[in-house]
Amino acid sequence: MDAQVEAAAEATVLGTADIHRILAALPHRYPFLMVDRIIGIDGDRKAIGIKNVSANEPHFQGHFPENPVMPGVLILEGMAQTAGTICLLNRPEDGAPSLVYFMTIDKAKFRKPVVPGDVLEYHMTQMSKRRNMWWFRGEAKVDGQMVAEAEVGAMIAREGGK
Repeated sequence: MDAQVEAAAEATVLGTADIHRILAALPHRYPFLMVDRIIGIDGDRKAIGIKNVSANEPHFQGHFPENPVMPGVLILEGMAQTAGTICLLNRPEDGAPSLVYFMTIDKAKFRKPVVPGDVLEYHMTQMSKRRNMWWFRGEAKVDGQMVAEAEVGAMIAREGGK
């Protein structure tokens, strides 16, 4: 295999992030961590975040006890956490800890309820990037059907907001 073919094969390998890599990248912890695993990572360009929705999550105690529905804002947060994780995993290693700050939400639409037992997928695709800021289009899906969509923006800052 020549070097060009080998380099092309390596470039098409999509990465994954298990819960340990996500926890190392993000400051979020239970009960506010909205992504369990990330698959199909293509640099900071695209990825699919996975959230296993469980009846044991605290938001279902009040939203709604007799008919549990995952709050839409938490679906958006899961999209942002997926995008933020791949941005942080792909930043240059300069030794300084970084944080991702959610900046914008645009064109958010909710199409179907997400309920306990669902496996929620956040399909995130980079729309643009400038310096330390990224914009992504996200589609949340359950069993291949879109349940929500939005465009989200985020920025990376040094820990402490600098």
